Amino acid sequence: MSFDFTPRAMLSVRHLRYRRLWIAVGVALILMVAIASMITIPAPLKVVMMKDKLMHTLAYAGLMGWFAQIYRHDLTRLLLAVGLVLMGVGIEYLQGMTTTRHFDVLDMVANTSGVVLAWALAYTWVGTLLARFEGLFSRSTVHSSS
Repeated sequence: MSFDFTPRAMLSVRHLRYRRLWIAVGVALILMVAIASMITIPAPLKVVMMKDKLMHTLAYAGLMGWFAQIYRHDLTRLLLAVGLVLMGVGIEYLQGMTTTRHFDVLDMVANTSGVVLAWALAYTWVGTLLARFEGLFSRSTVHSSS
């Protein structure tokens, strides 16, 4: 396996038919994670979120996994990984400036772990789930209109 870190075709998304929709969903996911990271968590939800580090790992794995399926170029994936790690670190510093949340280095580790896990999985069959979903959806609409 060889990697392509040249800037040529970094933002190419030819493999997806509904690329604008998937990018919009990804931006919404980033906003949801950022907002959820800064708001006060109601007491009933704190019970559900007892596995805090697991939640951090899954949230950032979800973000990286989502965008790694949209952008298959190696350099783009690398930049996405760096950007998401920096987002996780930045949010932790912002939380440390509030009176309702706190700074936690282990949250940064969990965020980064999620990004790295999804980045690695993007190079397996997991990285093709969105394209496969589109393929199934496209086939079912073609068959139903026949």
